[in-house]
Amino acid sequence: MRKIINSTYVSLDGVIDNPQNWTSAYFQDEAASYANELLFSCGALLMGRRTFDGFSQAWPAMEEATGDFGVRMNNLPHYVVSDSLKKPGWGNTTAIPRAEAVAEITKLKEEDGQDILQYGFGPVSRTLVSNGLLDELRLWIHPVLVGPGDPVGMLNVKDFSASFELAGTEVFKTGVIIATYVPAGK
Repeated sequence: MRKIINSTYVSLDGVIDNPQNWTSAYFQDEAASYANELLFSCGALLMGRRTFDGFSQAWPAMEEATGDFGVRMNNLPHYVVSDSLKKPGWGNTTAIPRAEAVAEITKLKEEDGQDILQYGFGPVSRTLVSNGLLDELRLWIHPVLVGPGDPVGMLNVKDFSASFELAGTEVFKTGVIIATYVPAGK
């Protein structure tokens, strides 16, 4: 059975929005190597519509700058939980209707192959956690205070809670800490 691994950048004040605006100073060789290893250990990307919209606009133009990483991002199968996505237009993309998300993602996990990677933490992530489908949460904690973030971010959601156990840490010279968590009791 494949695992679903969530990889999310977060500031010290809990902001996950617009990481492109506050993470680049911390993305040095160690972080690049870790991100590369994670991406190449996975065989599919799972995302919500917001992440898909950002990725599908950015990544096709980034292959030259990012090399094999960009090629991999563009060529992996992409699964997007969305009721409105009709013509994805980015590589090998399959839209999953929200009402079918739990059943379809469960089937994806049961397939043979490499793990499934999800970037960012939003409604799809909360669905995964609430239904016991998320296997690992990797928080890239950045040593920066960003200020107010979008209230639908990771930490400011009404009627959502979950418990996790620390499974490991990586500490980079830049001060970034990757804390890997697994659902409590799993």
